[in-house]
Amino acid sequence: MKPNLHIHPEVAAALRDGEPVVALESTIISHGMPYPQNVATAREVENIVREHGAVPATIAIIKGICTVGLSSEELEYFGQAKEVHKVSLRDMPYVISQGLYGATTVAATMRIAAMAGISTFVTGGIGGVHRGAEKNMDISADLTEMQQTNVAVISAGVKSILDIGLTLEYLETLGVPVVTVGQEAFPSFYSQDSGHKSPLQLNTPQEIAAMLKVKWDMGLNGSVLIANPVPADQEIPAAAMEEHIVLALDAASRAGVRGKDITPYLLSYIAKHTNGESLDANIALIKNNAAIGAKIALAYAALMD
Repeated sequence: MKPNLHIHPEVAAALRDGEPVVALESTIISHGMPYPQNVATAREVENIVREHGAVPATIAIIKGICTVGLSSEELEYFGQAKEVHKVSLRDMPYVISQGLYGATTVAATMRIAAMAGISTFVTGGIGGVHRGAEKNMDISADLTEMQQTNVAVISAGVKSILDIGLTLEYLETLGVPVVTVGQEAFPSFYSQDSGHKSPLQLNTPQEIAAMLKVKWDMGLNGSVLIANPVPADQEIPAAAMEEHIVLALDAASRAGVRGKDITPYLLSYIAKHTNGESLDANIALIKNNAAIGAKIALAYAALMD
């Protein structure tokens, strides 16, 4: 057992027995959605993972301990508490050494999942290259973590508030395969089509699991980004969403919001100005990702028998 790591007994038993486990992040609970939708969604996502034959493992830091698999009471705490830190890789040593509570981002969740031996991770959308990065160098640690950590990431693509084209270019530079499920167009979180063609396309969980096994068996370290489009009946067309994003970015600039505070600010602004439509899409896509993520974990576990 690694220091500062606690694995829920159910998750530990599943890992020991070679059963499929799906990691889930906690930032979406503490910083991505308002209460009570955040906790309700977290519970529903865990249930969807179970219904598809895998064990959910929501990851967070509790009193300085990297915790893999949260209780119902702990989910409730992260949904309501105001003093929870948003934790990426750079923040982990501080939050752990100080014995604090932390909600983990994609990068931190990946690292803790790898520590626990979990190879499949479901989230909403990944971070990436921010708009204007050529001036401010704002590039998410999610991308560099994906270069080195052997955890597959299932998301609805790159958050549409980012520069999707530059993010795809940077992932190519890092050697991270990008695969879209069932379509040629790369999705953009709220929308099925970002306007960019996906670098790769696979259509079934079995095909994706086979690709993961080949990659890691060859010693090609790092993640695979598996982009799963939001359901068609829940998407917001990219052109309509872009209008809200431009306004949100302008509001953030005028308010002086920067760094790790920018994404929660933008998502909250957009949810408010779309009368909750973006929040509905966000909830729909994370549930959709949970279903395909569990199927991929199941298929990968079968290959490892």
